[in-house]
Amino acid sequence: MPTPDSCLNVAYTSTDWRGVALSNFSLSPFLFEGVLLASVEGFIQGLKFPEGDARREQAFQSSAWEAKQAGEQADKTAAYWAGKHMPFGSPEHHQLVGRAVRTRIEQSPGLRQVLISTKGLVLKHETGHGPEPVVTSLPATIFCKVLTDLRDELIAHVK
Repeated sequence: MPTPDSCLNVAYTSTDWRGVALSNFSLSPFLFEGVLLASVEGFIQGLKFPEGDARREQAFQSSAWEAKQAGEQADKTAAYWAGKHMPFGSPEHHQLVGRAVRTRIEQSPGLRQVLISTKGLVLKHETGHGPEPVVTSLPATIFCKVLTDLRDELIAHVK
């Protein structure tokens, strides 16, 4: 079992700046499949609204709690992207959000270096806001696997 010193909490509430930088809440603009997004959290929340809904664009252009609050208005039954809709919390939805997480880091030299600097640490995602919902946009286990896999790929390319 990992000790606290061998873990990094990737969350906006992390006590390590690297965990905050890598969190989905952080303002960190990136281009995903031709759409400019302010943060991964904004993407996650915006997906809850059908294309053409003004609340979708509002979420896409926000980060942190502003993005989270924008998504609270959604019914959370589906995620909408590229003219398709998928069940909210489905494997397809998780894969889409995982691709956005990867893309954000791949596009940022600084974030790539931050992720590489976590070599040897177990990545976890604990927000401090109680247990994770049963159905969510990106379960903590999948989020941490995406980051760990990307970190391993980046480290392999550095050698």
